[in-house]
Amino acid sequence: MASVGLFYVGAVLFINGLMLLGYVEPKAAAILNLFVGTLQVVTPTYLIFTANGDTSTILQASGLYLFGFTYLYVGIGLLAGLDSTGVGWFSLFVAIGALGFSALNFTQLANQPFGVIWLYWALLWTLFFVLLGLKRERLTRYTGWVALIEGWVTAAVPGFLLLAGLWQNRTLTAVVLGIVGVVMVVALLPTLRGAGPRHAEEAPEPTPRPTAPEPEPAPDRPLTRT
Repeated sequence: MASVGLFYVGAVLFINGLMLLGYVEPKAAAILNLFVGTLQVVTPTYLIFTANGDTSTILQASGLYLFGFTYLYVGIGLLAGLDSTGVGWFSLFVAIGALGFSALNFTQLANQPFGVIWLYWALLWTLFFVLLGLKRERLTRYTGWVALIEGWVTAAVPGFLLLAGLWQNRTLTAVVLGIVGVVMVVALLPTLRGAGPRHAEEAPEPTPRPTAPEPEPAPDRPLTRT
């Protein structure tokens, strides 16, 4: 069931990335955030209630709330026109939590690929914090591209492979994910150049063309008798 939610997390990250890049209107993106946010709250709640006290299942399900609450927060904020600082600072909380879940996947859960994936998410939510919480709009394009790429690399593709029974929980998978992540971070650095908020450039007022002076009216000539 968690794999289904992971697959659709890929969809919402893809849409949110396009929104940050200016291809999707914020209110249009808000709807999918609400859909996926609700799914990512219902799913872990169901998993926890049916875990029968299995601490490993509860632990893994608890991390899903970080995403569910984020997407609900974003969706409601976009529709209501709220300031982004709240979701920005919540993203810092998510980023710190993601580091903890990454460490647990590397150690307690022995799931190295998802240990790397949680590092991806820690990076992305840190970018959300800096962009939305600290208002560093220069990171807009960079964050948009990272969200778009991570939507596929960390969520949609792994979720689909898990559903199809093709996911390989191996060290090699973790190494490949790590290499892709480093390449992504470095390759996107050029997007930071001149990446301030885009504003429509005001066209300069046209310079008035010189016109020839109008001729002065001729003075009235006195009437003379002939």
